Amino acid sequence: MKIRVATYNIHKGVSTIRATPRVLALKKAIGLFDAEVVFLQEVQGKHDKYTSKFGDETRGQRHWPQAAQHDYFAGESHHAAYGMNAIYDHGHHGNALLSAFPIGNMHNHDVSDHAYEQRGILHCMLDTPSGSVHCFVVHLGLFEAGRTRQTEALINCVLASAPAGEPVIIAGDFNDWRNTLSATLRDKLGVTEVFDELGSGSMLGGMVRGLMGTKRKVTPARTFPAALPCFRLDRIYVRGFKVDTAEVLHGPLWAKLSDHAPIVATLKLA
Repeated sequence: MKIRVATYNIHKGVSTIRATPRVLALKKAIGLFDAEVVFLQEVQGKHDKYTSKFGDETRGQRHWPQAAQHDYFAGESHHAAYGMNAIYDHGHHGNALLSAFPIGNMHNHDVSDHAYEQRGILHCMLDTPSGSVHCFVVHLGLFEAGRTRQTEALINCVLASAPAGEPVIIAGDFNDWRNTLSATLRDKLGVTEVFDELGSGSMLGGMVRGLMGTKRKVTPARTFPAALPCFRLDRIYVRGFKVDTAEVLHGPLWAKLSDHAPIVATLKLA
């Protein structure tokens, strides 16, 4: 069985400049992934101010949907799960999973390191034709010490809920710009990052280095900022899958939708 997956930090559905609503364009862009499973971060479950400001029809079109973003993005083709993390007076946001497969159960794990930076890990079990697949949507903190503790919480969560041998996909915004967490995740969980086999964000680069017989450094792809990616923040780790393809989506479309570029990968169940 093949599964196409994507991970994307959508910046709450607003542009980084002037807070222009991008929710309608994001729905179309997410459709371009052609993915059965989409891992989303910074998803607005509720935002009364934006609903009030942009929700009324302008020229026959609403610029902010009345539904929660995860339900709006899911539409009729996907199931949706949402883990509320950050709560404020006018709403809340968190992680979400869109799945073409039924979501058997879900649980949101609070891994906030302090009151000013609320974070969570959303665990969903998918009922696929080939059996259960565990999906973990991740958005780690901005500070390295906190990310280390949150990674330990992630490891404990996976070990407790996904028995050895069951397929696992862990994806999201790790904020791990120095790539200090990958080795721990590989050692403790037996996972592989999707670019491990394909090269550092480039399938062609990995093929060339393989043909030349040169040793390459295993690093994730550059995804931030979307307009000119320099930092390796977003990841897809897998267990029980073979990675067929993986790519970061670049270009003018993605640069204006969010500050992160999305990653899309095609996986084959091992």
